[in-house]
Amino acid sequence: MKSRLNRLATAALAVALTAGSFAAIAQVTVGGAPMYPTKDIIDNAVNSKDHTTLVAAVKAAGLVDTLKGPGPFTVFAPTNEAFAALPAGTVDTLLKPENKAALTGVLTYHVVPGKVDAAALTKMIKDGNGMASLKTVAGGSLTAKSSGGKVMITDEKGGTATVTIADVYQSNGVIHVVDKVLLPK
Repeated sequence: MKSRLNRLATAALAVALTAGSFAAIAQVTVGGAPMYPTKDIIDNAVNSKDHTTLVAAVKAAGLVDTLKGPGPFTVFAPTNEAFAALPAGTVDTLLKPENKAALTGVLTYHVVPGKVDAAALTKMIKDGNGMASLKTVAGGSLTAKSSGGKVMITDEKGGTATVTIADVYQSNGVIHVVDKVLLPK
């Protein structure tokens, strides 16, 4: 009886350690903050110090409730550095209330309906002979390619962003962090 209890206790400990190790491996950190797959896109993004501009823009555009919705959504999330690389004054201009429609257009251009994780995107690129076209919520298109082991996303103006952190899973989709702001026509 005692040895059976010891075996059960050992097995329970092994399962707990394996589950804990898996959770530690699966945990993704963005902008210094852990991202939880049980939280929605907004609830995770507000904790990333690298996405304060994006969060401010989403709030100004009135898209918080949408991105807290059931989705699923795939978001190509530009960092603060990506927004800072835009021409001087662009972000300030977009954040003005009178430019809400333009801001909404730019932000929804970074969102693709459905949950397109890295594996799905890689398969789409392979199936498309090295290129995949993604239809955005804004109605435009993004083109995904693989180059040097990295996924590159090209906008309709020819600008290209690199996915720097892929597969940040959310309860309502997935985020891929990108290093450039993507712009529609």
